[in-house]
Amino acid sequence: MRDTTTTSIPRRGLHLVFRLVVFTYAVLSLYSPVWAADHHLGFDVSNALVAASSIEHGGPPKDGIPALTDPSIASAEAFDFFDVDERIIGVVIDGQARAYPIRILNWHEIVNDQLGGRDLVVSWCPLCGSGMVFDGRIGGKRKVFGVSGLLYNSDVLLYDKATDSLWSQLLGKAIAGPMAGQSLQLLPASNTTWGDWLARYPTTDVLSFNTGYRRDYGRDPYESYVNSRDLYFSVNHRNARYHPKAMVAGLMIAGHARAWPLEELDNYGSAELDDTFAGKPVRVHYDQNHRSIHITDASGAQLPVVMAYWFAWYAFYPETTVYQP
Repeated sequence: MRDTTTTSIPRRGLHLVFRLVVFTYAVLSLYSPVWAADHHLGFDVSNALVAASSIEHGGPPKDGIPALTDPSIASAEAFDFFDVDERIIGVVIDGQARAYPIRILNWHEIVNDQLGGRDLVVSWCPLCGSGMVFDGRIGGKRKVFGVSGLLYNSDVLLYDKATDSLWSQLLGKAIAGPMAGQSLQLLPASNTTWGDWLARYPTTDVLSFNTGYRRDYGRDPYESYVNSRDLYFSVNHRNARYHPKAMVAGLMIAGHARAWPLEELDNYGSAELDDTFAGKPVRVHYDQNHRSIHITDASGAQLPVVMAYWFAWYAFYPETTVYQP
């Protein structure tokens, strides 16, 4: 959860910079009680559902990474320059398709949007590799979210601007504040390539690069992080079964968690596989070429799959079962 200016930082220096940030944070917490008391950036965590000490300052202040609200949208034709291998988060509501380029999400992390007459919250955590789309209405009212500047289990904590409650992305619920314990409805979405998405939805539109902010959208500030085993922040549970940044597709329904590591599915290439989850049959649709996956239930309805790094999925769901061929 970091924001940078358009000034380029050499890749080899990124790990050092973030280790310095974490070290400085720890020293200030230890030797400055006044600073430590406010290291939750003014958010009230007195009723936190997790240990308050596990809610960490990610570096930027509240709204230091600016969320987008009702942003400009462009047509697919305007993206004829886009490489077919660009990663996007795609969502379809009432027959209308929209793509959110990850190269934009890296710099904003949250997009409050409307599509097909529905309010959406598109969230992206670069540290966890997790893109999740939620229904933006709670109790019949639209909630607009921002980036808190805080992390839990290395995952972005959103906050709703109406109550300043903190919401865990990978848990999909508020963990502190007036709305603690309430959940967001997770919607089906795709983490895939622009070429795949455009082929499936040729009338799609796309989140525009005209965001109103000056950011170097052509640069991936997390490139070296993705390929390393290092984590910048603490997590409650670890498991070395796979590389920490190995991508998995996860489902969490009615207290049951299951992960399908893409490297296990690679044994089949692109395929449709029958499996069982929470005692019910599911079908796994895996596209090896585009590194994308969706899972449907017995009726053919798409389930809300979460694509994330292995370390992140396991940190939140250590009881998860894991698919193996």
